[in-house]
Amino acid sequence: MTKSEKARMVTSILNLEYPDRKPLLNYNNPFELLIAVILSAQTTDAGVNKVTPELFKRYPGPSELAAAEQNDVEAIIHSTGFYRVKAANIIKTAAALQDRGDNSLPNTMKELTSLPGVGRKTANVILYHIFDQPAIIVDTHFKRVSKRLGFTKFTEPEKIEKQLSRAIPKEIQSDFSMTINLHGRKYCFARKPDCSGCPLKDLCPSVQI
Repeated sequence: MTKSEKARMVTSILNLEYPDRKPLLNYNNPFELLIAVILSAQTTDAGVNKVTPELFKRYPGPSELAAAEQNDVEAIIHSTGFYRVKAANIIKTAAALQDRGDNSLPNTMKELTSLPGVGRKTANVILYHIFDQPAIIVDTHFKRVSKRLGFTKFTEPEKIEKQLSRAIPKEIQSDFSMTINLHGRKYCFARKPDCSGCPLKDLCPSVQI
């Protein structure tokens, strides 16, 4: 079975398991999603969701956030960790969006990753959820599950992304990314995966039953 064929089978099974494939981050517009994903680095989505209501109440758009005092932003996002760097990045990114003239988000990998605090994972989240473009979104869960399923032997996120972008059909890449991520949260835990209840156990070379 090729990786492409296996990816189609996995995606078909997991689409049924996870019909709601929206981001776990709360947001009301593209700007809010971008800022929330930047803040999600090295912390949980739930932790980000606790601070963004106050952040976006104070700074509802790029112009407001670009004009913010960094100390004030740090105080709001402190619990997400690395708050000084994150505060500086989201203020600079807001300023860059404001400079675009219409506050819109870029829609290419190159432009998105030129924004402060935006790496390839963040950019792929935006390309998928905002612009409906194919995307392989490599976070901790995706890296773990895709390796256990035999889709990659790489450990570096960029190598995984590029390998699977070539191997997996574009029309299922985004669903594959999101469902694999959700699967890592529900069954394929880092320390003790729930292999007995896993709907992919018959396809998984790492199954432990």
